[in-house]
Amino acid sequence: MSMMDKIKQMLKGHEHQASQGIDKGGDTVDERTQGKYSRQVDTAQDKLKQQLGEQPGQTGQPGQDRPPQP
Repeated sequence: MSMMDKIKQMLKGHEHQASQGIDKGGDTVDERTQGKYSRQVDTAQDKLKQQLGEQPGQTGQPGQDRPPQP
């Protein structure tokens, strides 16, 4: 069993919280780098969410949109 499979198994039922954590982590990186790497951070967030079974651009809660990035 791969590490990603173990992580997916642990997060089962907590996808929304994991998605929020990914978003918060990305926002922290953007803040600390003053947005210099925001495209790369957004790409990494999307790839992590894909690995967890969420579609890119989806926030984990239907009807909620991500705030616009400066």
